[in-house]
Amino acid sequence: MRSRPVLPRAVAATCATALAACTALGTTAAAGTGGGPGRTADPVAEGVTPRSRSGVVPGIEILVRDSLHLLRGKRVGLITNHTGRARDGTSAVDLLHRTPGVTLVALFGPEHGLRGAAQAGEKVAGGVDSATGVVVHSLYGETRVPTPAMLRGIDVLVYDIQDVGARVYTYPWTMALAAEAAGKAGITFVVADRPDPIGGTQVEGGVLDTAFRSFVGQYPVAMRYGLTAGELLRHLVRTGQVQARVHVVPAAGWRRGDLYDATGLPWIAPSPNLRTLEAALLYPGTVFFEGTTLSEGRGTEAPFQLVGAPWLDARAVVASLRALALPGVAFDTATRTIAAGQKHGGTTIPMVSLRVTDRAALRPVDVGAWLLFMVHRHHPRQLEWRPAHMDRLAGTDRLRKIVTAGDEPALRALLHEWRASSAAFERASMPDRLYR
Repeated sequence: MRSRPVLPRAVAATCATALAACTALGTTAAAGTGGGPGRTADPVAEGVTPRSRSGVVPGIEILVRDSLHLLRGKRVGLITNHTGRARDGTSAVDLLHRTPGVTLVALFGPEHGLRGAAQAGEKVAGGVDSATGVVVHSLYGETRVPTPAMLRGIDVLVYDIQDVGARVYTYPWTMALAAEAAGKAGITFVVADRPDPIGGTQVEGGVLDTAFRSFVGQYPVAMRYGLTAGELLRHLVRTGQVQARVHVVPAAGWRRGDLYDATGLPWIAPSPNLRTLEAALLYPGTVFFEGTTLSEGRGTEAPFQLVGAPWLDARAVVASLRALALPGVAFDTATRTIAAGQKHGGTTIPMVSLRVTDRAALRPVDVGAWLLFMVHRHHPRQLEWRPAHMDRLAGTDRLRKIVTAGDEPALRALLHEWRASSAAFERASMPDRLYR
């Protein structure tokens, strides 16, 4: 079934900044976020500074203010985490729980849990939300798809989580899998949309080869897909890849060229190791190092902005990278002591530091691929792969094989091919865009 965005009254004004497709396809509402077991009802999250009511308005606020008819008199389930908040810091959990006419009956948490505190890959348990008494189901524990038992008694399932705009992030696949499960159960799925923090004007990194489909890439989309969560789900539904009845409530005031720090919304780290917008910008490329034995910066103050290993000749690697003159990024040498529990934990290691110098020119996937290549060039015996994970992250085994072979012309050809396939994906997803 096609997605049916339904346009709330306040979003009509947003369609000054949304595409005509917003009116033509409609756009609907969704909700929420919040804490979880042990969560307090304090409307301001720890580390979150309330902002004045200006700039971008998250979809959850539009839903409650103008599209409440989607939820009124319904039993509502909410997929959310600590990033699902109104501008004043109120969690979507509390917002929906306090809204007259809305019966919040179930909460669902993605990877990292409702509080966003669990580490990458760590299983998360369910429980009961201490502030509301609502049951909490984990979608990153024994199951990653809502079961029929979890969905029983729910009329509308709402999704409100801040995405990062990269295919390898698990949140959008939690959304897609839940939407399909809701569709099978005859439940309407509502996305309360939020901005793409790394912008909606650049699409890059190649399209997933479905032979490498996993929870870090469920469908053939570009690595950096240049869409909001709501737009991505619209694309998957319109192209028949996900079967669901989906409504998207756009965020008001966002423009495609806006990065997160232009929205007026406070940055809330969407997962423990994406602590800054700069890390999010580099993440679509530096995430490749999760598929190697090098540190990707976890256990330092700047994950995904530092890459290293005890044997790394950082000076030589940096010199080779600088010779490439890659746009939008600067490389330097660094030394860090890695925290216990991470790769090379408890040791002090040489590292390559990455710094964004031009956001518009930056191509993080190219940066990650060339960084891998130059590490291998200088350390062909030391660089070791976690091959299955590396290939899932890249969406292909070709990058790993090319780097291992040290074949520079083949790498250049692959990156050129990825640019072409990303451009094709961008064209194919144009009908699903809701923002100018």
